[in-house]
Amino acid sequence: MPLPYSASAAASPTPTAGHRPRWWAELPLVLVIYAAYSAVRLLAGGDVSTAVEHGLAILRVEQALFLNLEHPLNRLFTSTPAIGIPADFLYAALHYVVTPGILVWLFRRRPDVYRSARVWILCVTVLGLAGFVLMPTCPPRLLAAEHGFVDTMAQYSAYGWWGGEASAPRGLGGMTNQYAAMPSLHVGWAVWCGVMMWRYARTPLVKWLGVVYPLVITVVVMGTANHYFLDAVGGAAVVVLGGLLVKPVTRAADRLWGARVRERRARSEGRLSDALGAAPEPGAAPVTAPFPTRPAAIVSGGCETSAGERFPGQRTRAGTPTGTGSTAGAGAEDAVGAPSADDTPATAR
Repeated sequence: MPLPYSASAAASPTPTAGHRPRWWAELPLVLVIYAAYSAVRLLAGGDVSTAVEHGLAILRVEQALFLNLEHPLNRLFTSTPAIGIPADFLYAALHYVVTPGILVWLFRRRPDVYRSARVWILCVTVLGLAGFVLMPTCPPRLLAAEHGFVDTMAQYSAYGWWGGEASAPRGLGGMTNQYAAMPSLHVGWAVWCGVMMWRYARTPLVKWLGVVYPLVITVVVMGTANHYFLDAVGGAAVVVLGGLLVKPVTRAADRLWGARVRERRARSEGRLSDALGAAPEPGAAPVTAPFPTRPAAIVSGGCETSAGERFPGQRTRAGTPTGTGSTAGAGAEDAVGAPSADDTPATAR
């Protein structure tokens, strides 16, 4: 059975497996990460003409491979409000609810895997931001009308809180980057949520919801003309790549954290040693012991007992003075001369 505390555990400055992080430290961390994601996404707009070229190139590849599922789905969503309106709500809201909900669930129910799951979705998000910067892509809904796509978010904007510009609330469309289609992080985050639900849920219903959820989101992002099919493939790809980065990123974070802890510990020990062993100031009186020191007295007085001998019978060790003057001389004669009564074995006495 593992001990609750061991020297090896005490010496390790890295977080231990299964240790639940403090919520008041995790919440600001997640908020800062999301704020950084939003800021980088907004700043990674790129040139509009380049984004349109990338979007048309993706569409041509899909048409050549007969993968352009966006057209029939978009026609279905625009012609059937009973499908299109709920789909717009799902696109605008679910990633704000399900993704943090899965994180909270893992934090409370599975603290042993929470840290790796958090690192995983962080890697997915960073890879998605890299895609936005390196390949700005125009979504299908922003292409010219001749390409046959209808923006369902704009068509059904009267039913929701979003405006015609994006899924952001009305008037805040300029606060988001509309040319961040490749990869689809709606799909990437949904795949991550599905993996977490399939792996760690206890009931079969929740496990199968983990399978259905990313499939539904994939259909929604194409039917609302917010993403191409290859955008969805890119979202799933960054989940796989992010999963491969979890261990090296965690090890690097542990090394950085351990170096920081050791540095703090060294500074603390240095201050303590300086305080205890500080040199006296020039001109200060030397520090002396408060009491004079004396050599420790020998308690036995040089006497010892032989095997089987009982107190008070004792004999003096040869060559060890036990007194002063004549007494010491007599003791020396007894030690050299005839055997004394004390030399008689205890059984003979």
